[in-house]
Amino acid sequence: MTRVMASGVFDLIHPGHISYLEQAKSYGDELVVVVACDATVRTKKHEPITPEAMRARVVGALKPVDKVIVGGDGNIFDTVRFVKPDLIVLGFDQGFDLDALRSQLEEHGLGHIGVVRATECAEDLNATRRIIAKIRSMGGSP
Repeated sequence: MTRVMASGVFDLIHPGHISYLEQAKSYGDELVVVVACDATVRTKKHEPITPEAMRARVVGALKPVDKVIVGGDGNIFDTVRFVKPDLIVLGFDQGFDLDALRSQLEEHGLGHIGVVRATECAEDLNATRRIIAKIRSMGGSP
């Protein structure tokens, strides 16, 4: 059995998320999704629109997802050790450098884990920031 790990914020579910999770699932038998905890979202991106428990519940209901966990706000390698994936699939817009991540996995004794990047979804509103920009352009303010 091949376990695949995907991760993200998943604040407003959109076609880009679905494409990412479908691609990730296609690499293995089990897809474990790590939903970023609220503290991580605040530190690395923005104030979460929906709380971590709600985001995890929504992601867990999606067809490609076999298991969902909320990530910790510490070392990402602790989460990787917990999940024990054979492969990590990164989203097309996630700011990880593939070679640097592979090197860091090796340094943490996790060099046996593969890393690939998903391709971009062709949908117009394939990213949360694009959805928010469209809402703002229409006079809304999320």
